[in-house]
Amino acid sequence: MANGGIIGTVNNPTSSTATGVWQQEEQYEAVRDGTWPSRPLFTTKSLRFNRGSSDFLRRTMSTAGTSDKIGTYSGWVKRSTVSLDGMFFEGKDLAANNYTQIYFQATGALTIYGSGGGMDLVTTALFRDPSAWYHVVVAFDTTQGTASNRVKVYVNGVQQTSFSTGTYLAQNATIYFGVNGDQQGIGVREDGALLWNGYMAEICYVDGQALAPTSFGETNSQTGIWVPKAVTGLTFGNNGCYLDFKNASNLGNVVAGNSTDFTENGLTSLDQSTDTCTTNFATLNPLALRNNPNAYYAVLSQGNLKLKGNATTNNGNSFSTMAFDTGKWYCEVKMVDADNSLFPIVGVITEAEIVSANSPSNSGQIGTTIAGTVGYSPDGQKIVAGTESSYGNTFTNNDIIGIAIDCDNGAVYFSKNGTFQASGNPTSGSSRTNAAVTFTPSTNYFFGASVYKDTNDIDFNFGSPPFAISSGNTDGNGFGNFEYAVPSGYFSLNTKNLAEYG
Repeated sequence: MANGGIIGTVNNPTSSTATGVWQQEEQYEAVRDGTWPSRPLFTTKSLRFNRGSSDFLRRTMSTAGTSDKIGTYSGWVKRSTVSLDGMFFEGKDLAANNYTQIYFQATGALTIYGSGGGMDLVTTALFRDPSAWYHVVVAFDTTQGTASNRVKVYVNGVQQTSFSTGTYLAQNATIYFGVNGDQQGIGVREDGALLWNGYMAEICYVDGQALAPTSFGETNSQTGIWVPKAVTGLTFGNNGCYLDFKNASNLGNVVAGNSTDFTENGLTSLDQSTDTCTTNFATLNPLALRNNPNAYYAVLSQGNLKLKGNATTNNGNSFSTMAFDTGKWYCEVKMVDADNSLFPIVGVITEAEIVSANSPSNSGQIGTTIAGTVGYSPDGQKIVAGTESSYGNTFTNNDIIGIAIDCDNGAVYFSKNGTFQASGNPTSGSSRTNAAVTFTPSTNYFFGASVYKDTNDIDFNFGSPPFAISSGNTDGNGFGNFEYAVPSGYFSLNTKNLAEYG
């Protein structure tokens, strides 16, 4: 099953557990006429927003806008939290306290809301897949006589015409994105609430034009998938902007449009990510945290790459959003706080064990119940089907554990700080030399971990790390950023590699 796993499908935006290989990159290279920078413009970076550290971008316009009635927002977003409201673009009239907002509700409904004109559009479609990138375009033209033409909403190139609430802006009403003195916010509401939790890429605001989504994306003729394209030739207007997040030292850098950069709040260079709408990396799945029915004993943050236990006396579990049943795969896990001799346990787990994670209560724990599932714990033990045995070195805070799984030959190997334990050789192929466990490939596997209480805190790196990397290593396809060398023939877990090897 080449596309196994919990992977979002861009053409099924309402699904939270859809399967399918999502988005192969098309590398659009172009040189901007006039003020465009002469460098490739295809998407290679995103920005990771963490709600807990109040991450957002904001700037105030000091020039008259091209239009206060016509404009277009375009942006690619990937949700980390699907149970909270999240703002991704807002215009605020600081003088009169009016605003125009584009955000996801906790339900997953896309909402376009505005005061000073009475707008409230809430889609009936729900966008709640934490593994999918969504392309959102909202085109405003309040000069139109027909109400439904004043605001047009698109997701992944498809116009949204079904709304549970459908109040459009009044004719000639103001949109508060480009007026002199207006404030533009990315990832935050004007009062500091509705903070975005997740990723953003390719953010554009075009001041003075109501554009179709084809100005920013197109359908891949081979896959039928909606993909970004270089936004060459666009005129952004007086207060428009284009942010590509490629400058790690200035994440609010405006590449094109009004030259006023956005000011970063809470964001650092570590929040720049290679998880994008063209190369979609795995994260941990917020929909698969349960340890037993209606009990959640783990907390995710930092773009669903940081896993921490909570204050209870129970263990919690989480697993990658993407799975595999063929190929060879590698990830790293940094021990931020491994204050327990048995937890955190890191390793791989079968699909059957995840599906049954609600009952019995420990069935989702790494290494506990099904042969072929294995975990490595801080006491140096390996755990297979609930049985612990001596395996490798102990590990503690700041150690980095590598997990390599060979689904072609059926073997799992663990490394500590770059050294594979028990003299394991992940490149040994069918001989499976000193593997932590061997198995007959027959199902989908996921990377995962089990943590215990809030003294356990670990960071996953599927190729786009939430922590600083001192060396920098990629897989054989040039993807990922790892602290230690990726074993030959193994790959980081992203949609491009899955399309080729998964």
